Amino acid sequence: MPIPEDVTGDEIDSDVRQELQSLPRTLAEDVAKNLVMVARLIDEDPEGAYGYSKVALRLASRVAAVREAAGFAAYANQKYAEALAEFRAARRMTGTVDLWPLMADCERGLGRPEKALDMAGAPEVHKLDKAGQVEMRLVAAGARRDMGQLDAAIVTLQSPELASHSVQPWTARLRYAYADALLAAGRNGEAREWFAKAVEADRDGSTDASDRLAELDGVEFVDALDETADGADADAAVGTAVAQDDDAADQDDDQADDEHDADDQDADDAEGDADVKDVDGAEGADGEDDEERRER
Repeated sequence: MPIPEDVTGDEIDSDVRQELQSLPRTLAEDVAKNLVMVARLIDEDPEGAYGYSKVALRLASRVAAVREAAGFAAYANQKYAEALAEFRAARRMTGTVDLWPLMADCERGLGRPEKALDMAGAPEVHKLDKAGQVEMRLVAAGARRDMGQLDAAIVTLQSPELASHSVQPWTARLRYAYADALLAAGRNGEAREWFAKAVEADRDGSTDASDRLAELDGVEFVDALDETADGADADAAVGTAVAQDDDAADQDDDQADDEHDADDQDADDAEGDADVKDVDGAEGADGEDDEERRER
């Protein structure tokens, strides 16, 4: 796949660059460029990111960072079986547990929420950092909801991290998940409160909490593009109506002209008949005068 000219491969993290040092220089540069493209496209163009991850995987399948990137790209495209296989491979290579929550979420994606819950209770969870533990809590709550256990999902999300007033990278998503679970359980008032708290914490717009809050408040958004289209349609309709009116007016003028010409023709015919009658009358009078003179 083509690599843009502005991509050099130097954009990758130092840890990844260190992993690539086991490869020949030219090969390492090619792999690095493809990994940069994966990171660049994964949010806006997941399919494109997936394509670049497959190239990197073909070039260096024994590099843990490559397997991890391939897992993320597959996950973004909802290819959960493939993502799970890549995450497992990366974990075997590194020995870390950082990918444990994502592996559990892949189990959810494959329709195995019970397996995800088993992983949520595994010893590996205790080895996760705070962000990883919050992520695991989110996955476990999602698994509960998959199983129809709404109340259990709500309880799963209740934690010191949820109650904290400090804003961390995970705060917006945690509050949003809690609000969504409350709403699903029919607790609309509490859901509105927590959607509002999620909006406060969502500084980079990672959730649609503001839209959900407005929805609860009965606020309707109008798409500006739709308004433009409607305006264009209205203008077109007005233009058509005006054109039709102009055509009708032209037809009326033409009809009036025709009627006027017809009236003129009738007048001319009438004048012609009158002239003929006058001539005939004059000739008849002259004939009578001649007759009288002969008799005398």
